[in-house]
Amino acid sequence: MSAAGPKLEYKRILLKVSGEALAGESKCGIDPGVVSFVSEEIKSVTDLGVEVAVVIGGGNIFRGFSSTSKGLGIERSQGDYMGMLATVINALALQSSLEENGIISRVQTAIAMQQVAEPYIRRRALRHLEKKRVVIFAGGTGNPYFTTDTAASLRAMEIHADVILKATRIEGVYNDDPLKNKDAVKFDALSYIDVLNKNLKVMDSTSISLCMDNHLPIIVFNLLKKGNLHKVASGEPIGTIIKM
Repeated sequence: MSAAGPKLEYKRILLKVSGEALAGESKCGIDPGVVSFVSEEIKSVTDLGVEVAVVIGGGNIFRGFSSTSKGLGIERSQGDYMGMLATVINALALQSSLEENGIISRVQTAIAMQQVAEPYIRRRALRHLEKKRVVIFAGGTGNPYFTTDTAASLRAMEIHADVILKATRIEGVYNDDPLKNKDAVKFDALSYIDVLNKNLKVMDSTSISLCMDNHLPIIVFNLLKKGNLHKVASGEPIGTIIKM
């Protein structure tokens, strides 16, 4: 009789990775070392049998909202579409790195561009996950005025993910920025209402509300610490969990 496999707390996860995380210390563009590290972390959980979907941001290349707020003369909707295209660049970079690590993956975009990626089709995405392929969702929701955080909540519900894993560069959710305030206090657990009422900058309010309405838990954790993704998938209490 074969030995039992490792305990999995979550069998299907949606990992939300910001574009800024892929930039590393340079703050813009793509840092190949960071992308390689992220793909290795993803491999550590696919090797356990976890089904992984990824929603990726584009802020390392272009942020639609910033184009408006900084007076660049770009209309908000146009800027948001430019940001969506930036997420596709990041998704292709991550796909290449995953495949270098022997992980079969598919990029699906909310805006059709069939020469470089599949269009987003929910049933096709589910089939890829069932076949243990990593699915990378790019292009946000395909609509302006919606962030990639909202896209993460939406896609997570559509694929019946067990949890959203919000990747950050810090250990979880704090009452202040721990990079600026050494006395900032980390929360181990929060309710959705706590996040909204305290105006904690975890994910935007639309994405938090979607998760609350559909009872989808969110775990905020430091992706850039080796082994953390494996620990989360195995149910170890790291980061901050947000639920009812």
